[in-house]
Amino acid sequence: MPDILGNAFERVQTEVDSAFDAFLPVPQDSRARLVEAMRYAAIGGGKRVRPLLVVASAELFGVNRSAAINAGCAVEAIHAYSLIHDDLPCMDNDDLRHGKPTLHKAFDEATAVLAGDCLHALAFDILTQPDTSTDPFVQSELVLTLARASGHEGMAGGQMMDIMSEEEDYDLRQVTRLQQLKTGALLAASVEMGAILGRVPPEGRGHLRAYARDIGLAFQIADDLLDVEGDEAKAGKALRKDEEQGKQTFVTLMGVAQARAQAEMLVEQAGRHLAGHGEDARLLVELARFIVRRDH
Repeated sequence: MPDILGNAFERVQTEVDSAFDAFLPVPQDSRARLVEAMRYAAIGGGKRVRPLLVVASAELFGVNRSAAINAGCAVEAIHAYSLIHDDLPCMDNDDLRHGKPTLHKAFDEATAVLAGDCLHALAFDILTQPDTSTDPFVQSELVLTLARASGHEGMAGGQMMDIMSEEEDYDLRQVTRLQQLKTGALLAASVEMGAILGRVPPEGRGHLRAYARDIGLAFQIADDLLDVEGDEAKAGKALRKDEEQGKQTFVTLMGVAQARAQAEMLVEQAGRHLAGHGEDARLLVELARFIVRRDH
């Protein structure tokens, strides 16, 4: 990993953890277990790809870094809630996440459901705080962007398609649509929210949306490759589940070699969308390359 990217990840991981620590003080009453569960899910886990996308996009437009970190935490809160719920017995029934017991194993199922609900609510609380933006138009557009990326038109809709894929044979078009919603929507929102903070109008964000679309698909292809070839110890979660469940993926439909080539093509294409920003977009370009070449 190039130093620029390694340093950027280290910095954003520290900043996101510090921000969640401040957002989630443990109350001195019977809600303490709930907030401790939220902290368990939100602090010290994951690579923080989504917050880094927000920050890197925001930097293109001179946005205050603390505001971008706040918006990144909002996206990460949605991501964390989705993982808590995905891991539940009624969904994927997973025991490990980021190398530690899933939240319902570390606490209990009822607490896990509530912790996910509260992280979902926290995301929109963060976006309307004055430290994120004092402009009501920016606040409302941030909320709208993240809400659409999270619900039935985005991540949750993709998860429903994923559940239904166990009963249906999806073709490449359907798998692509599924992953554009389940994985790509939140990545795209991350990139777009940085530009929203920079007060870039919708018609000026087309190249960022194109970049985000390409890295979203590349991200999922890389995930599918890791599910087949990855190391569970590095991944910190169970692998080979798609094959066991008989799900169609980019790898089952395209084969390993073609899937890898497609991911590399998408990453190169993503970088070209940012050519107008020159060296200022280097972090976003390096992040795209990391997404497809990561080993966990």
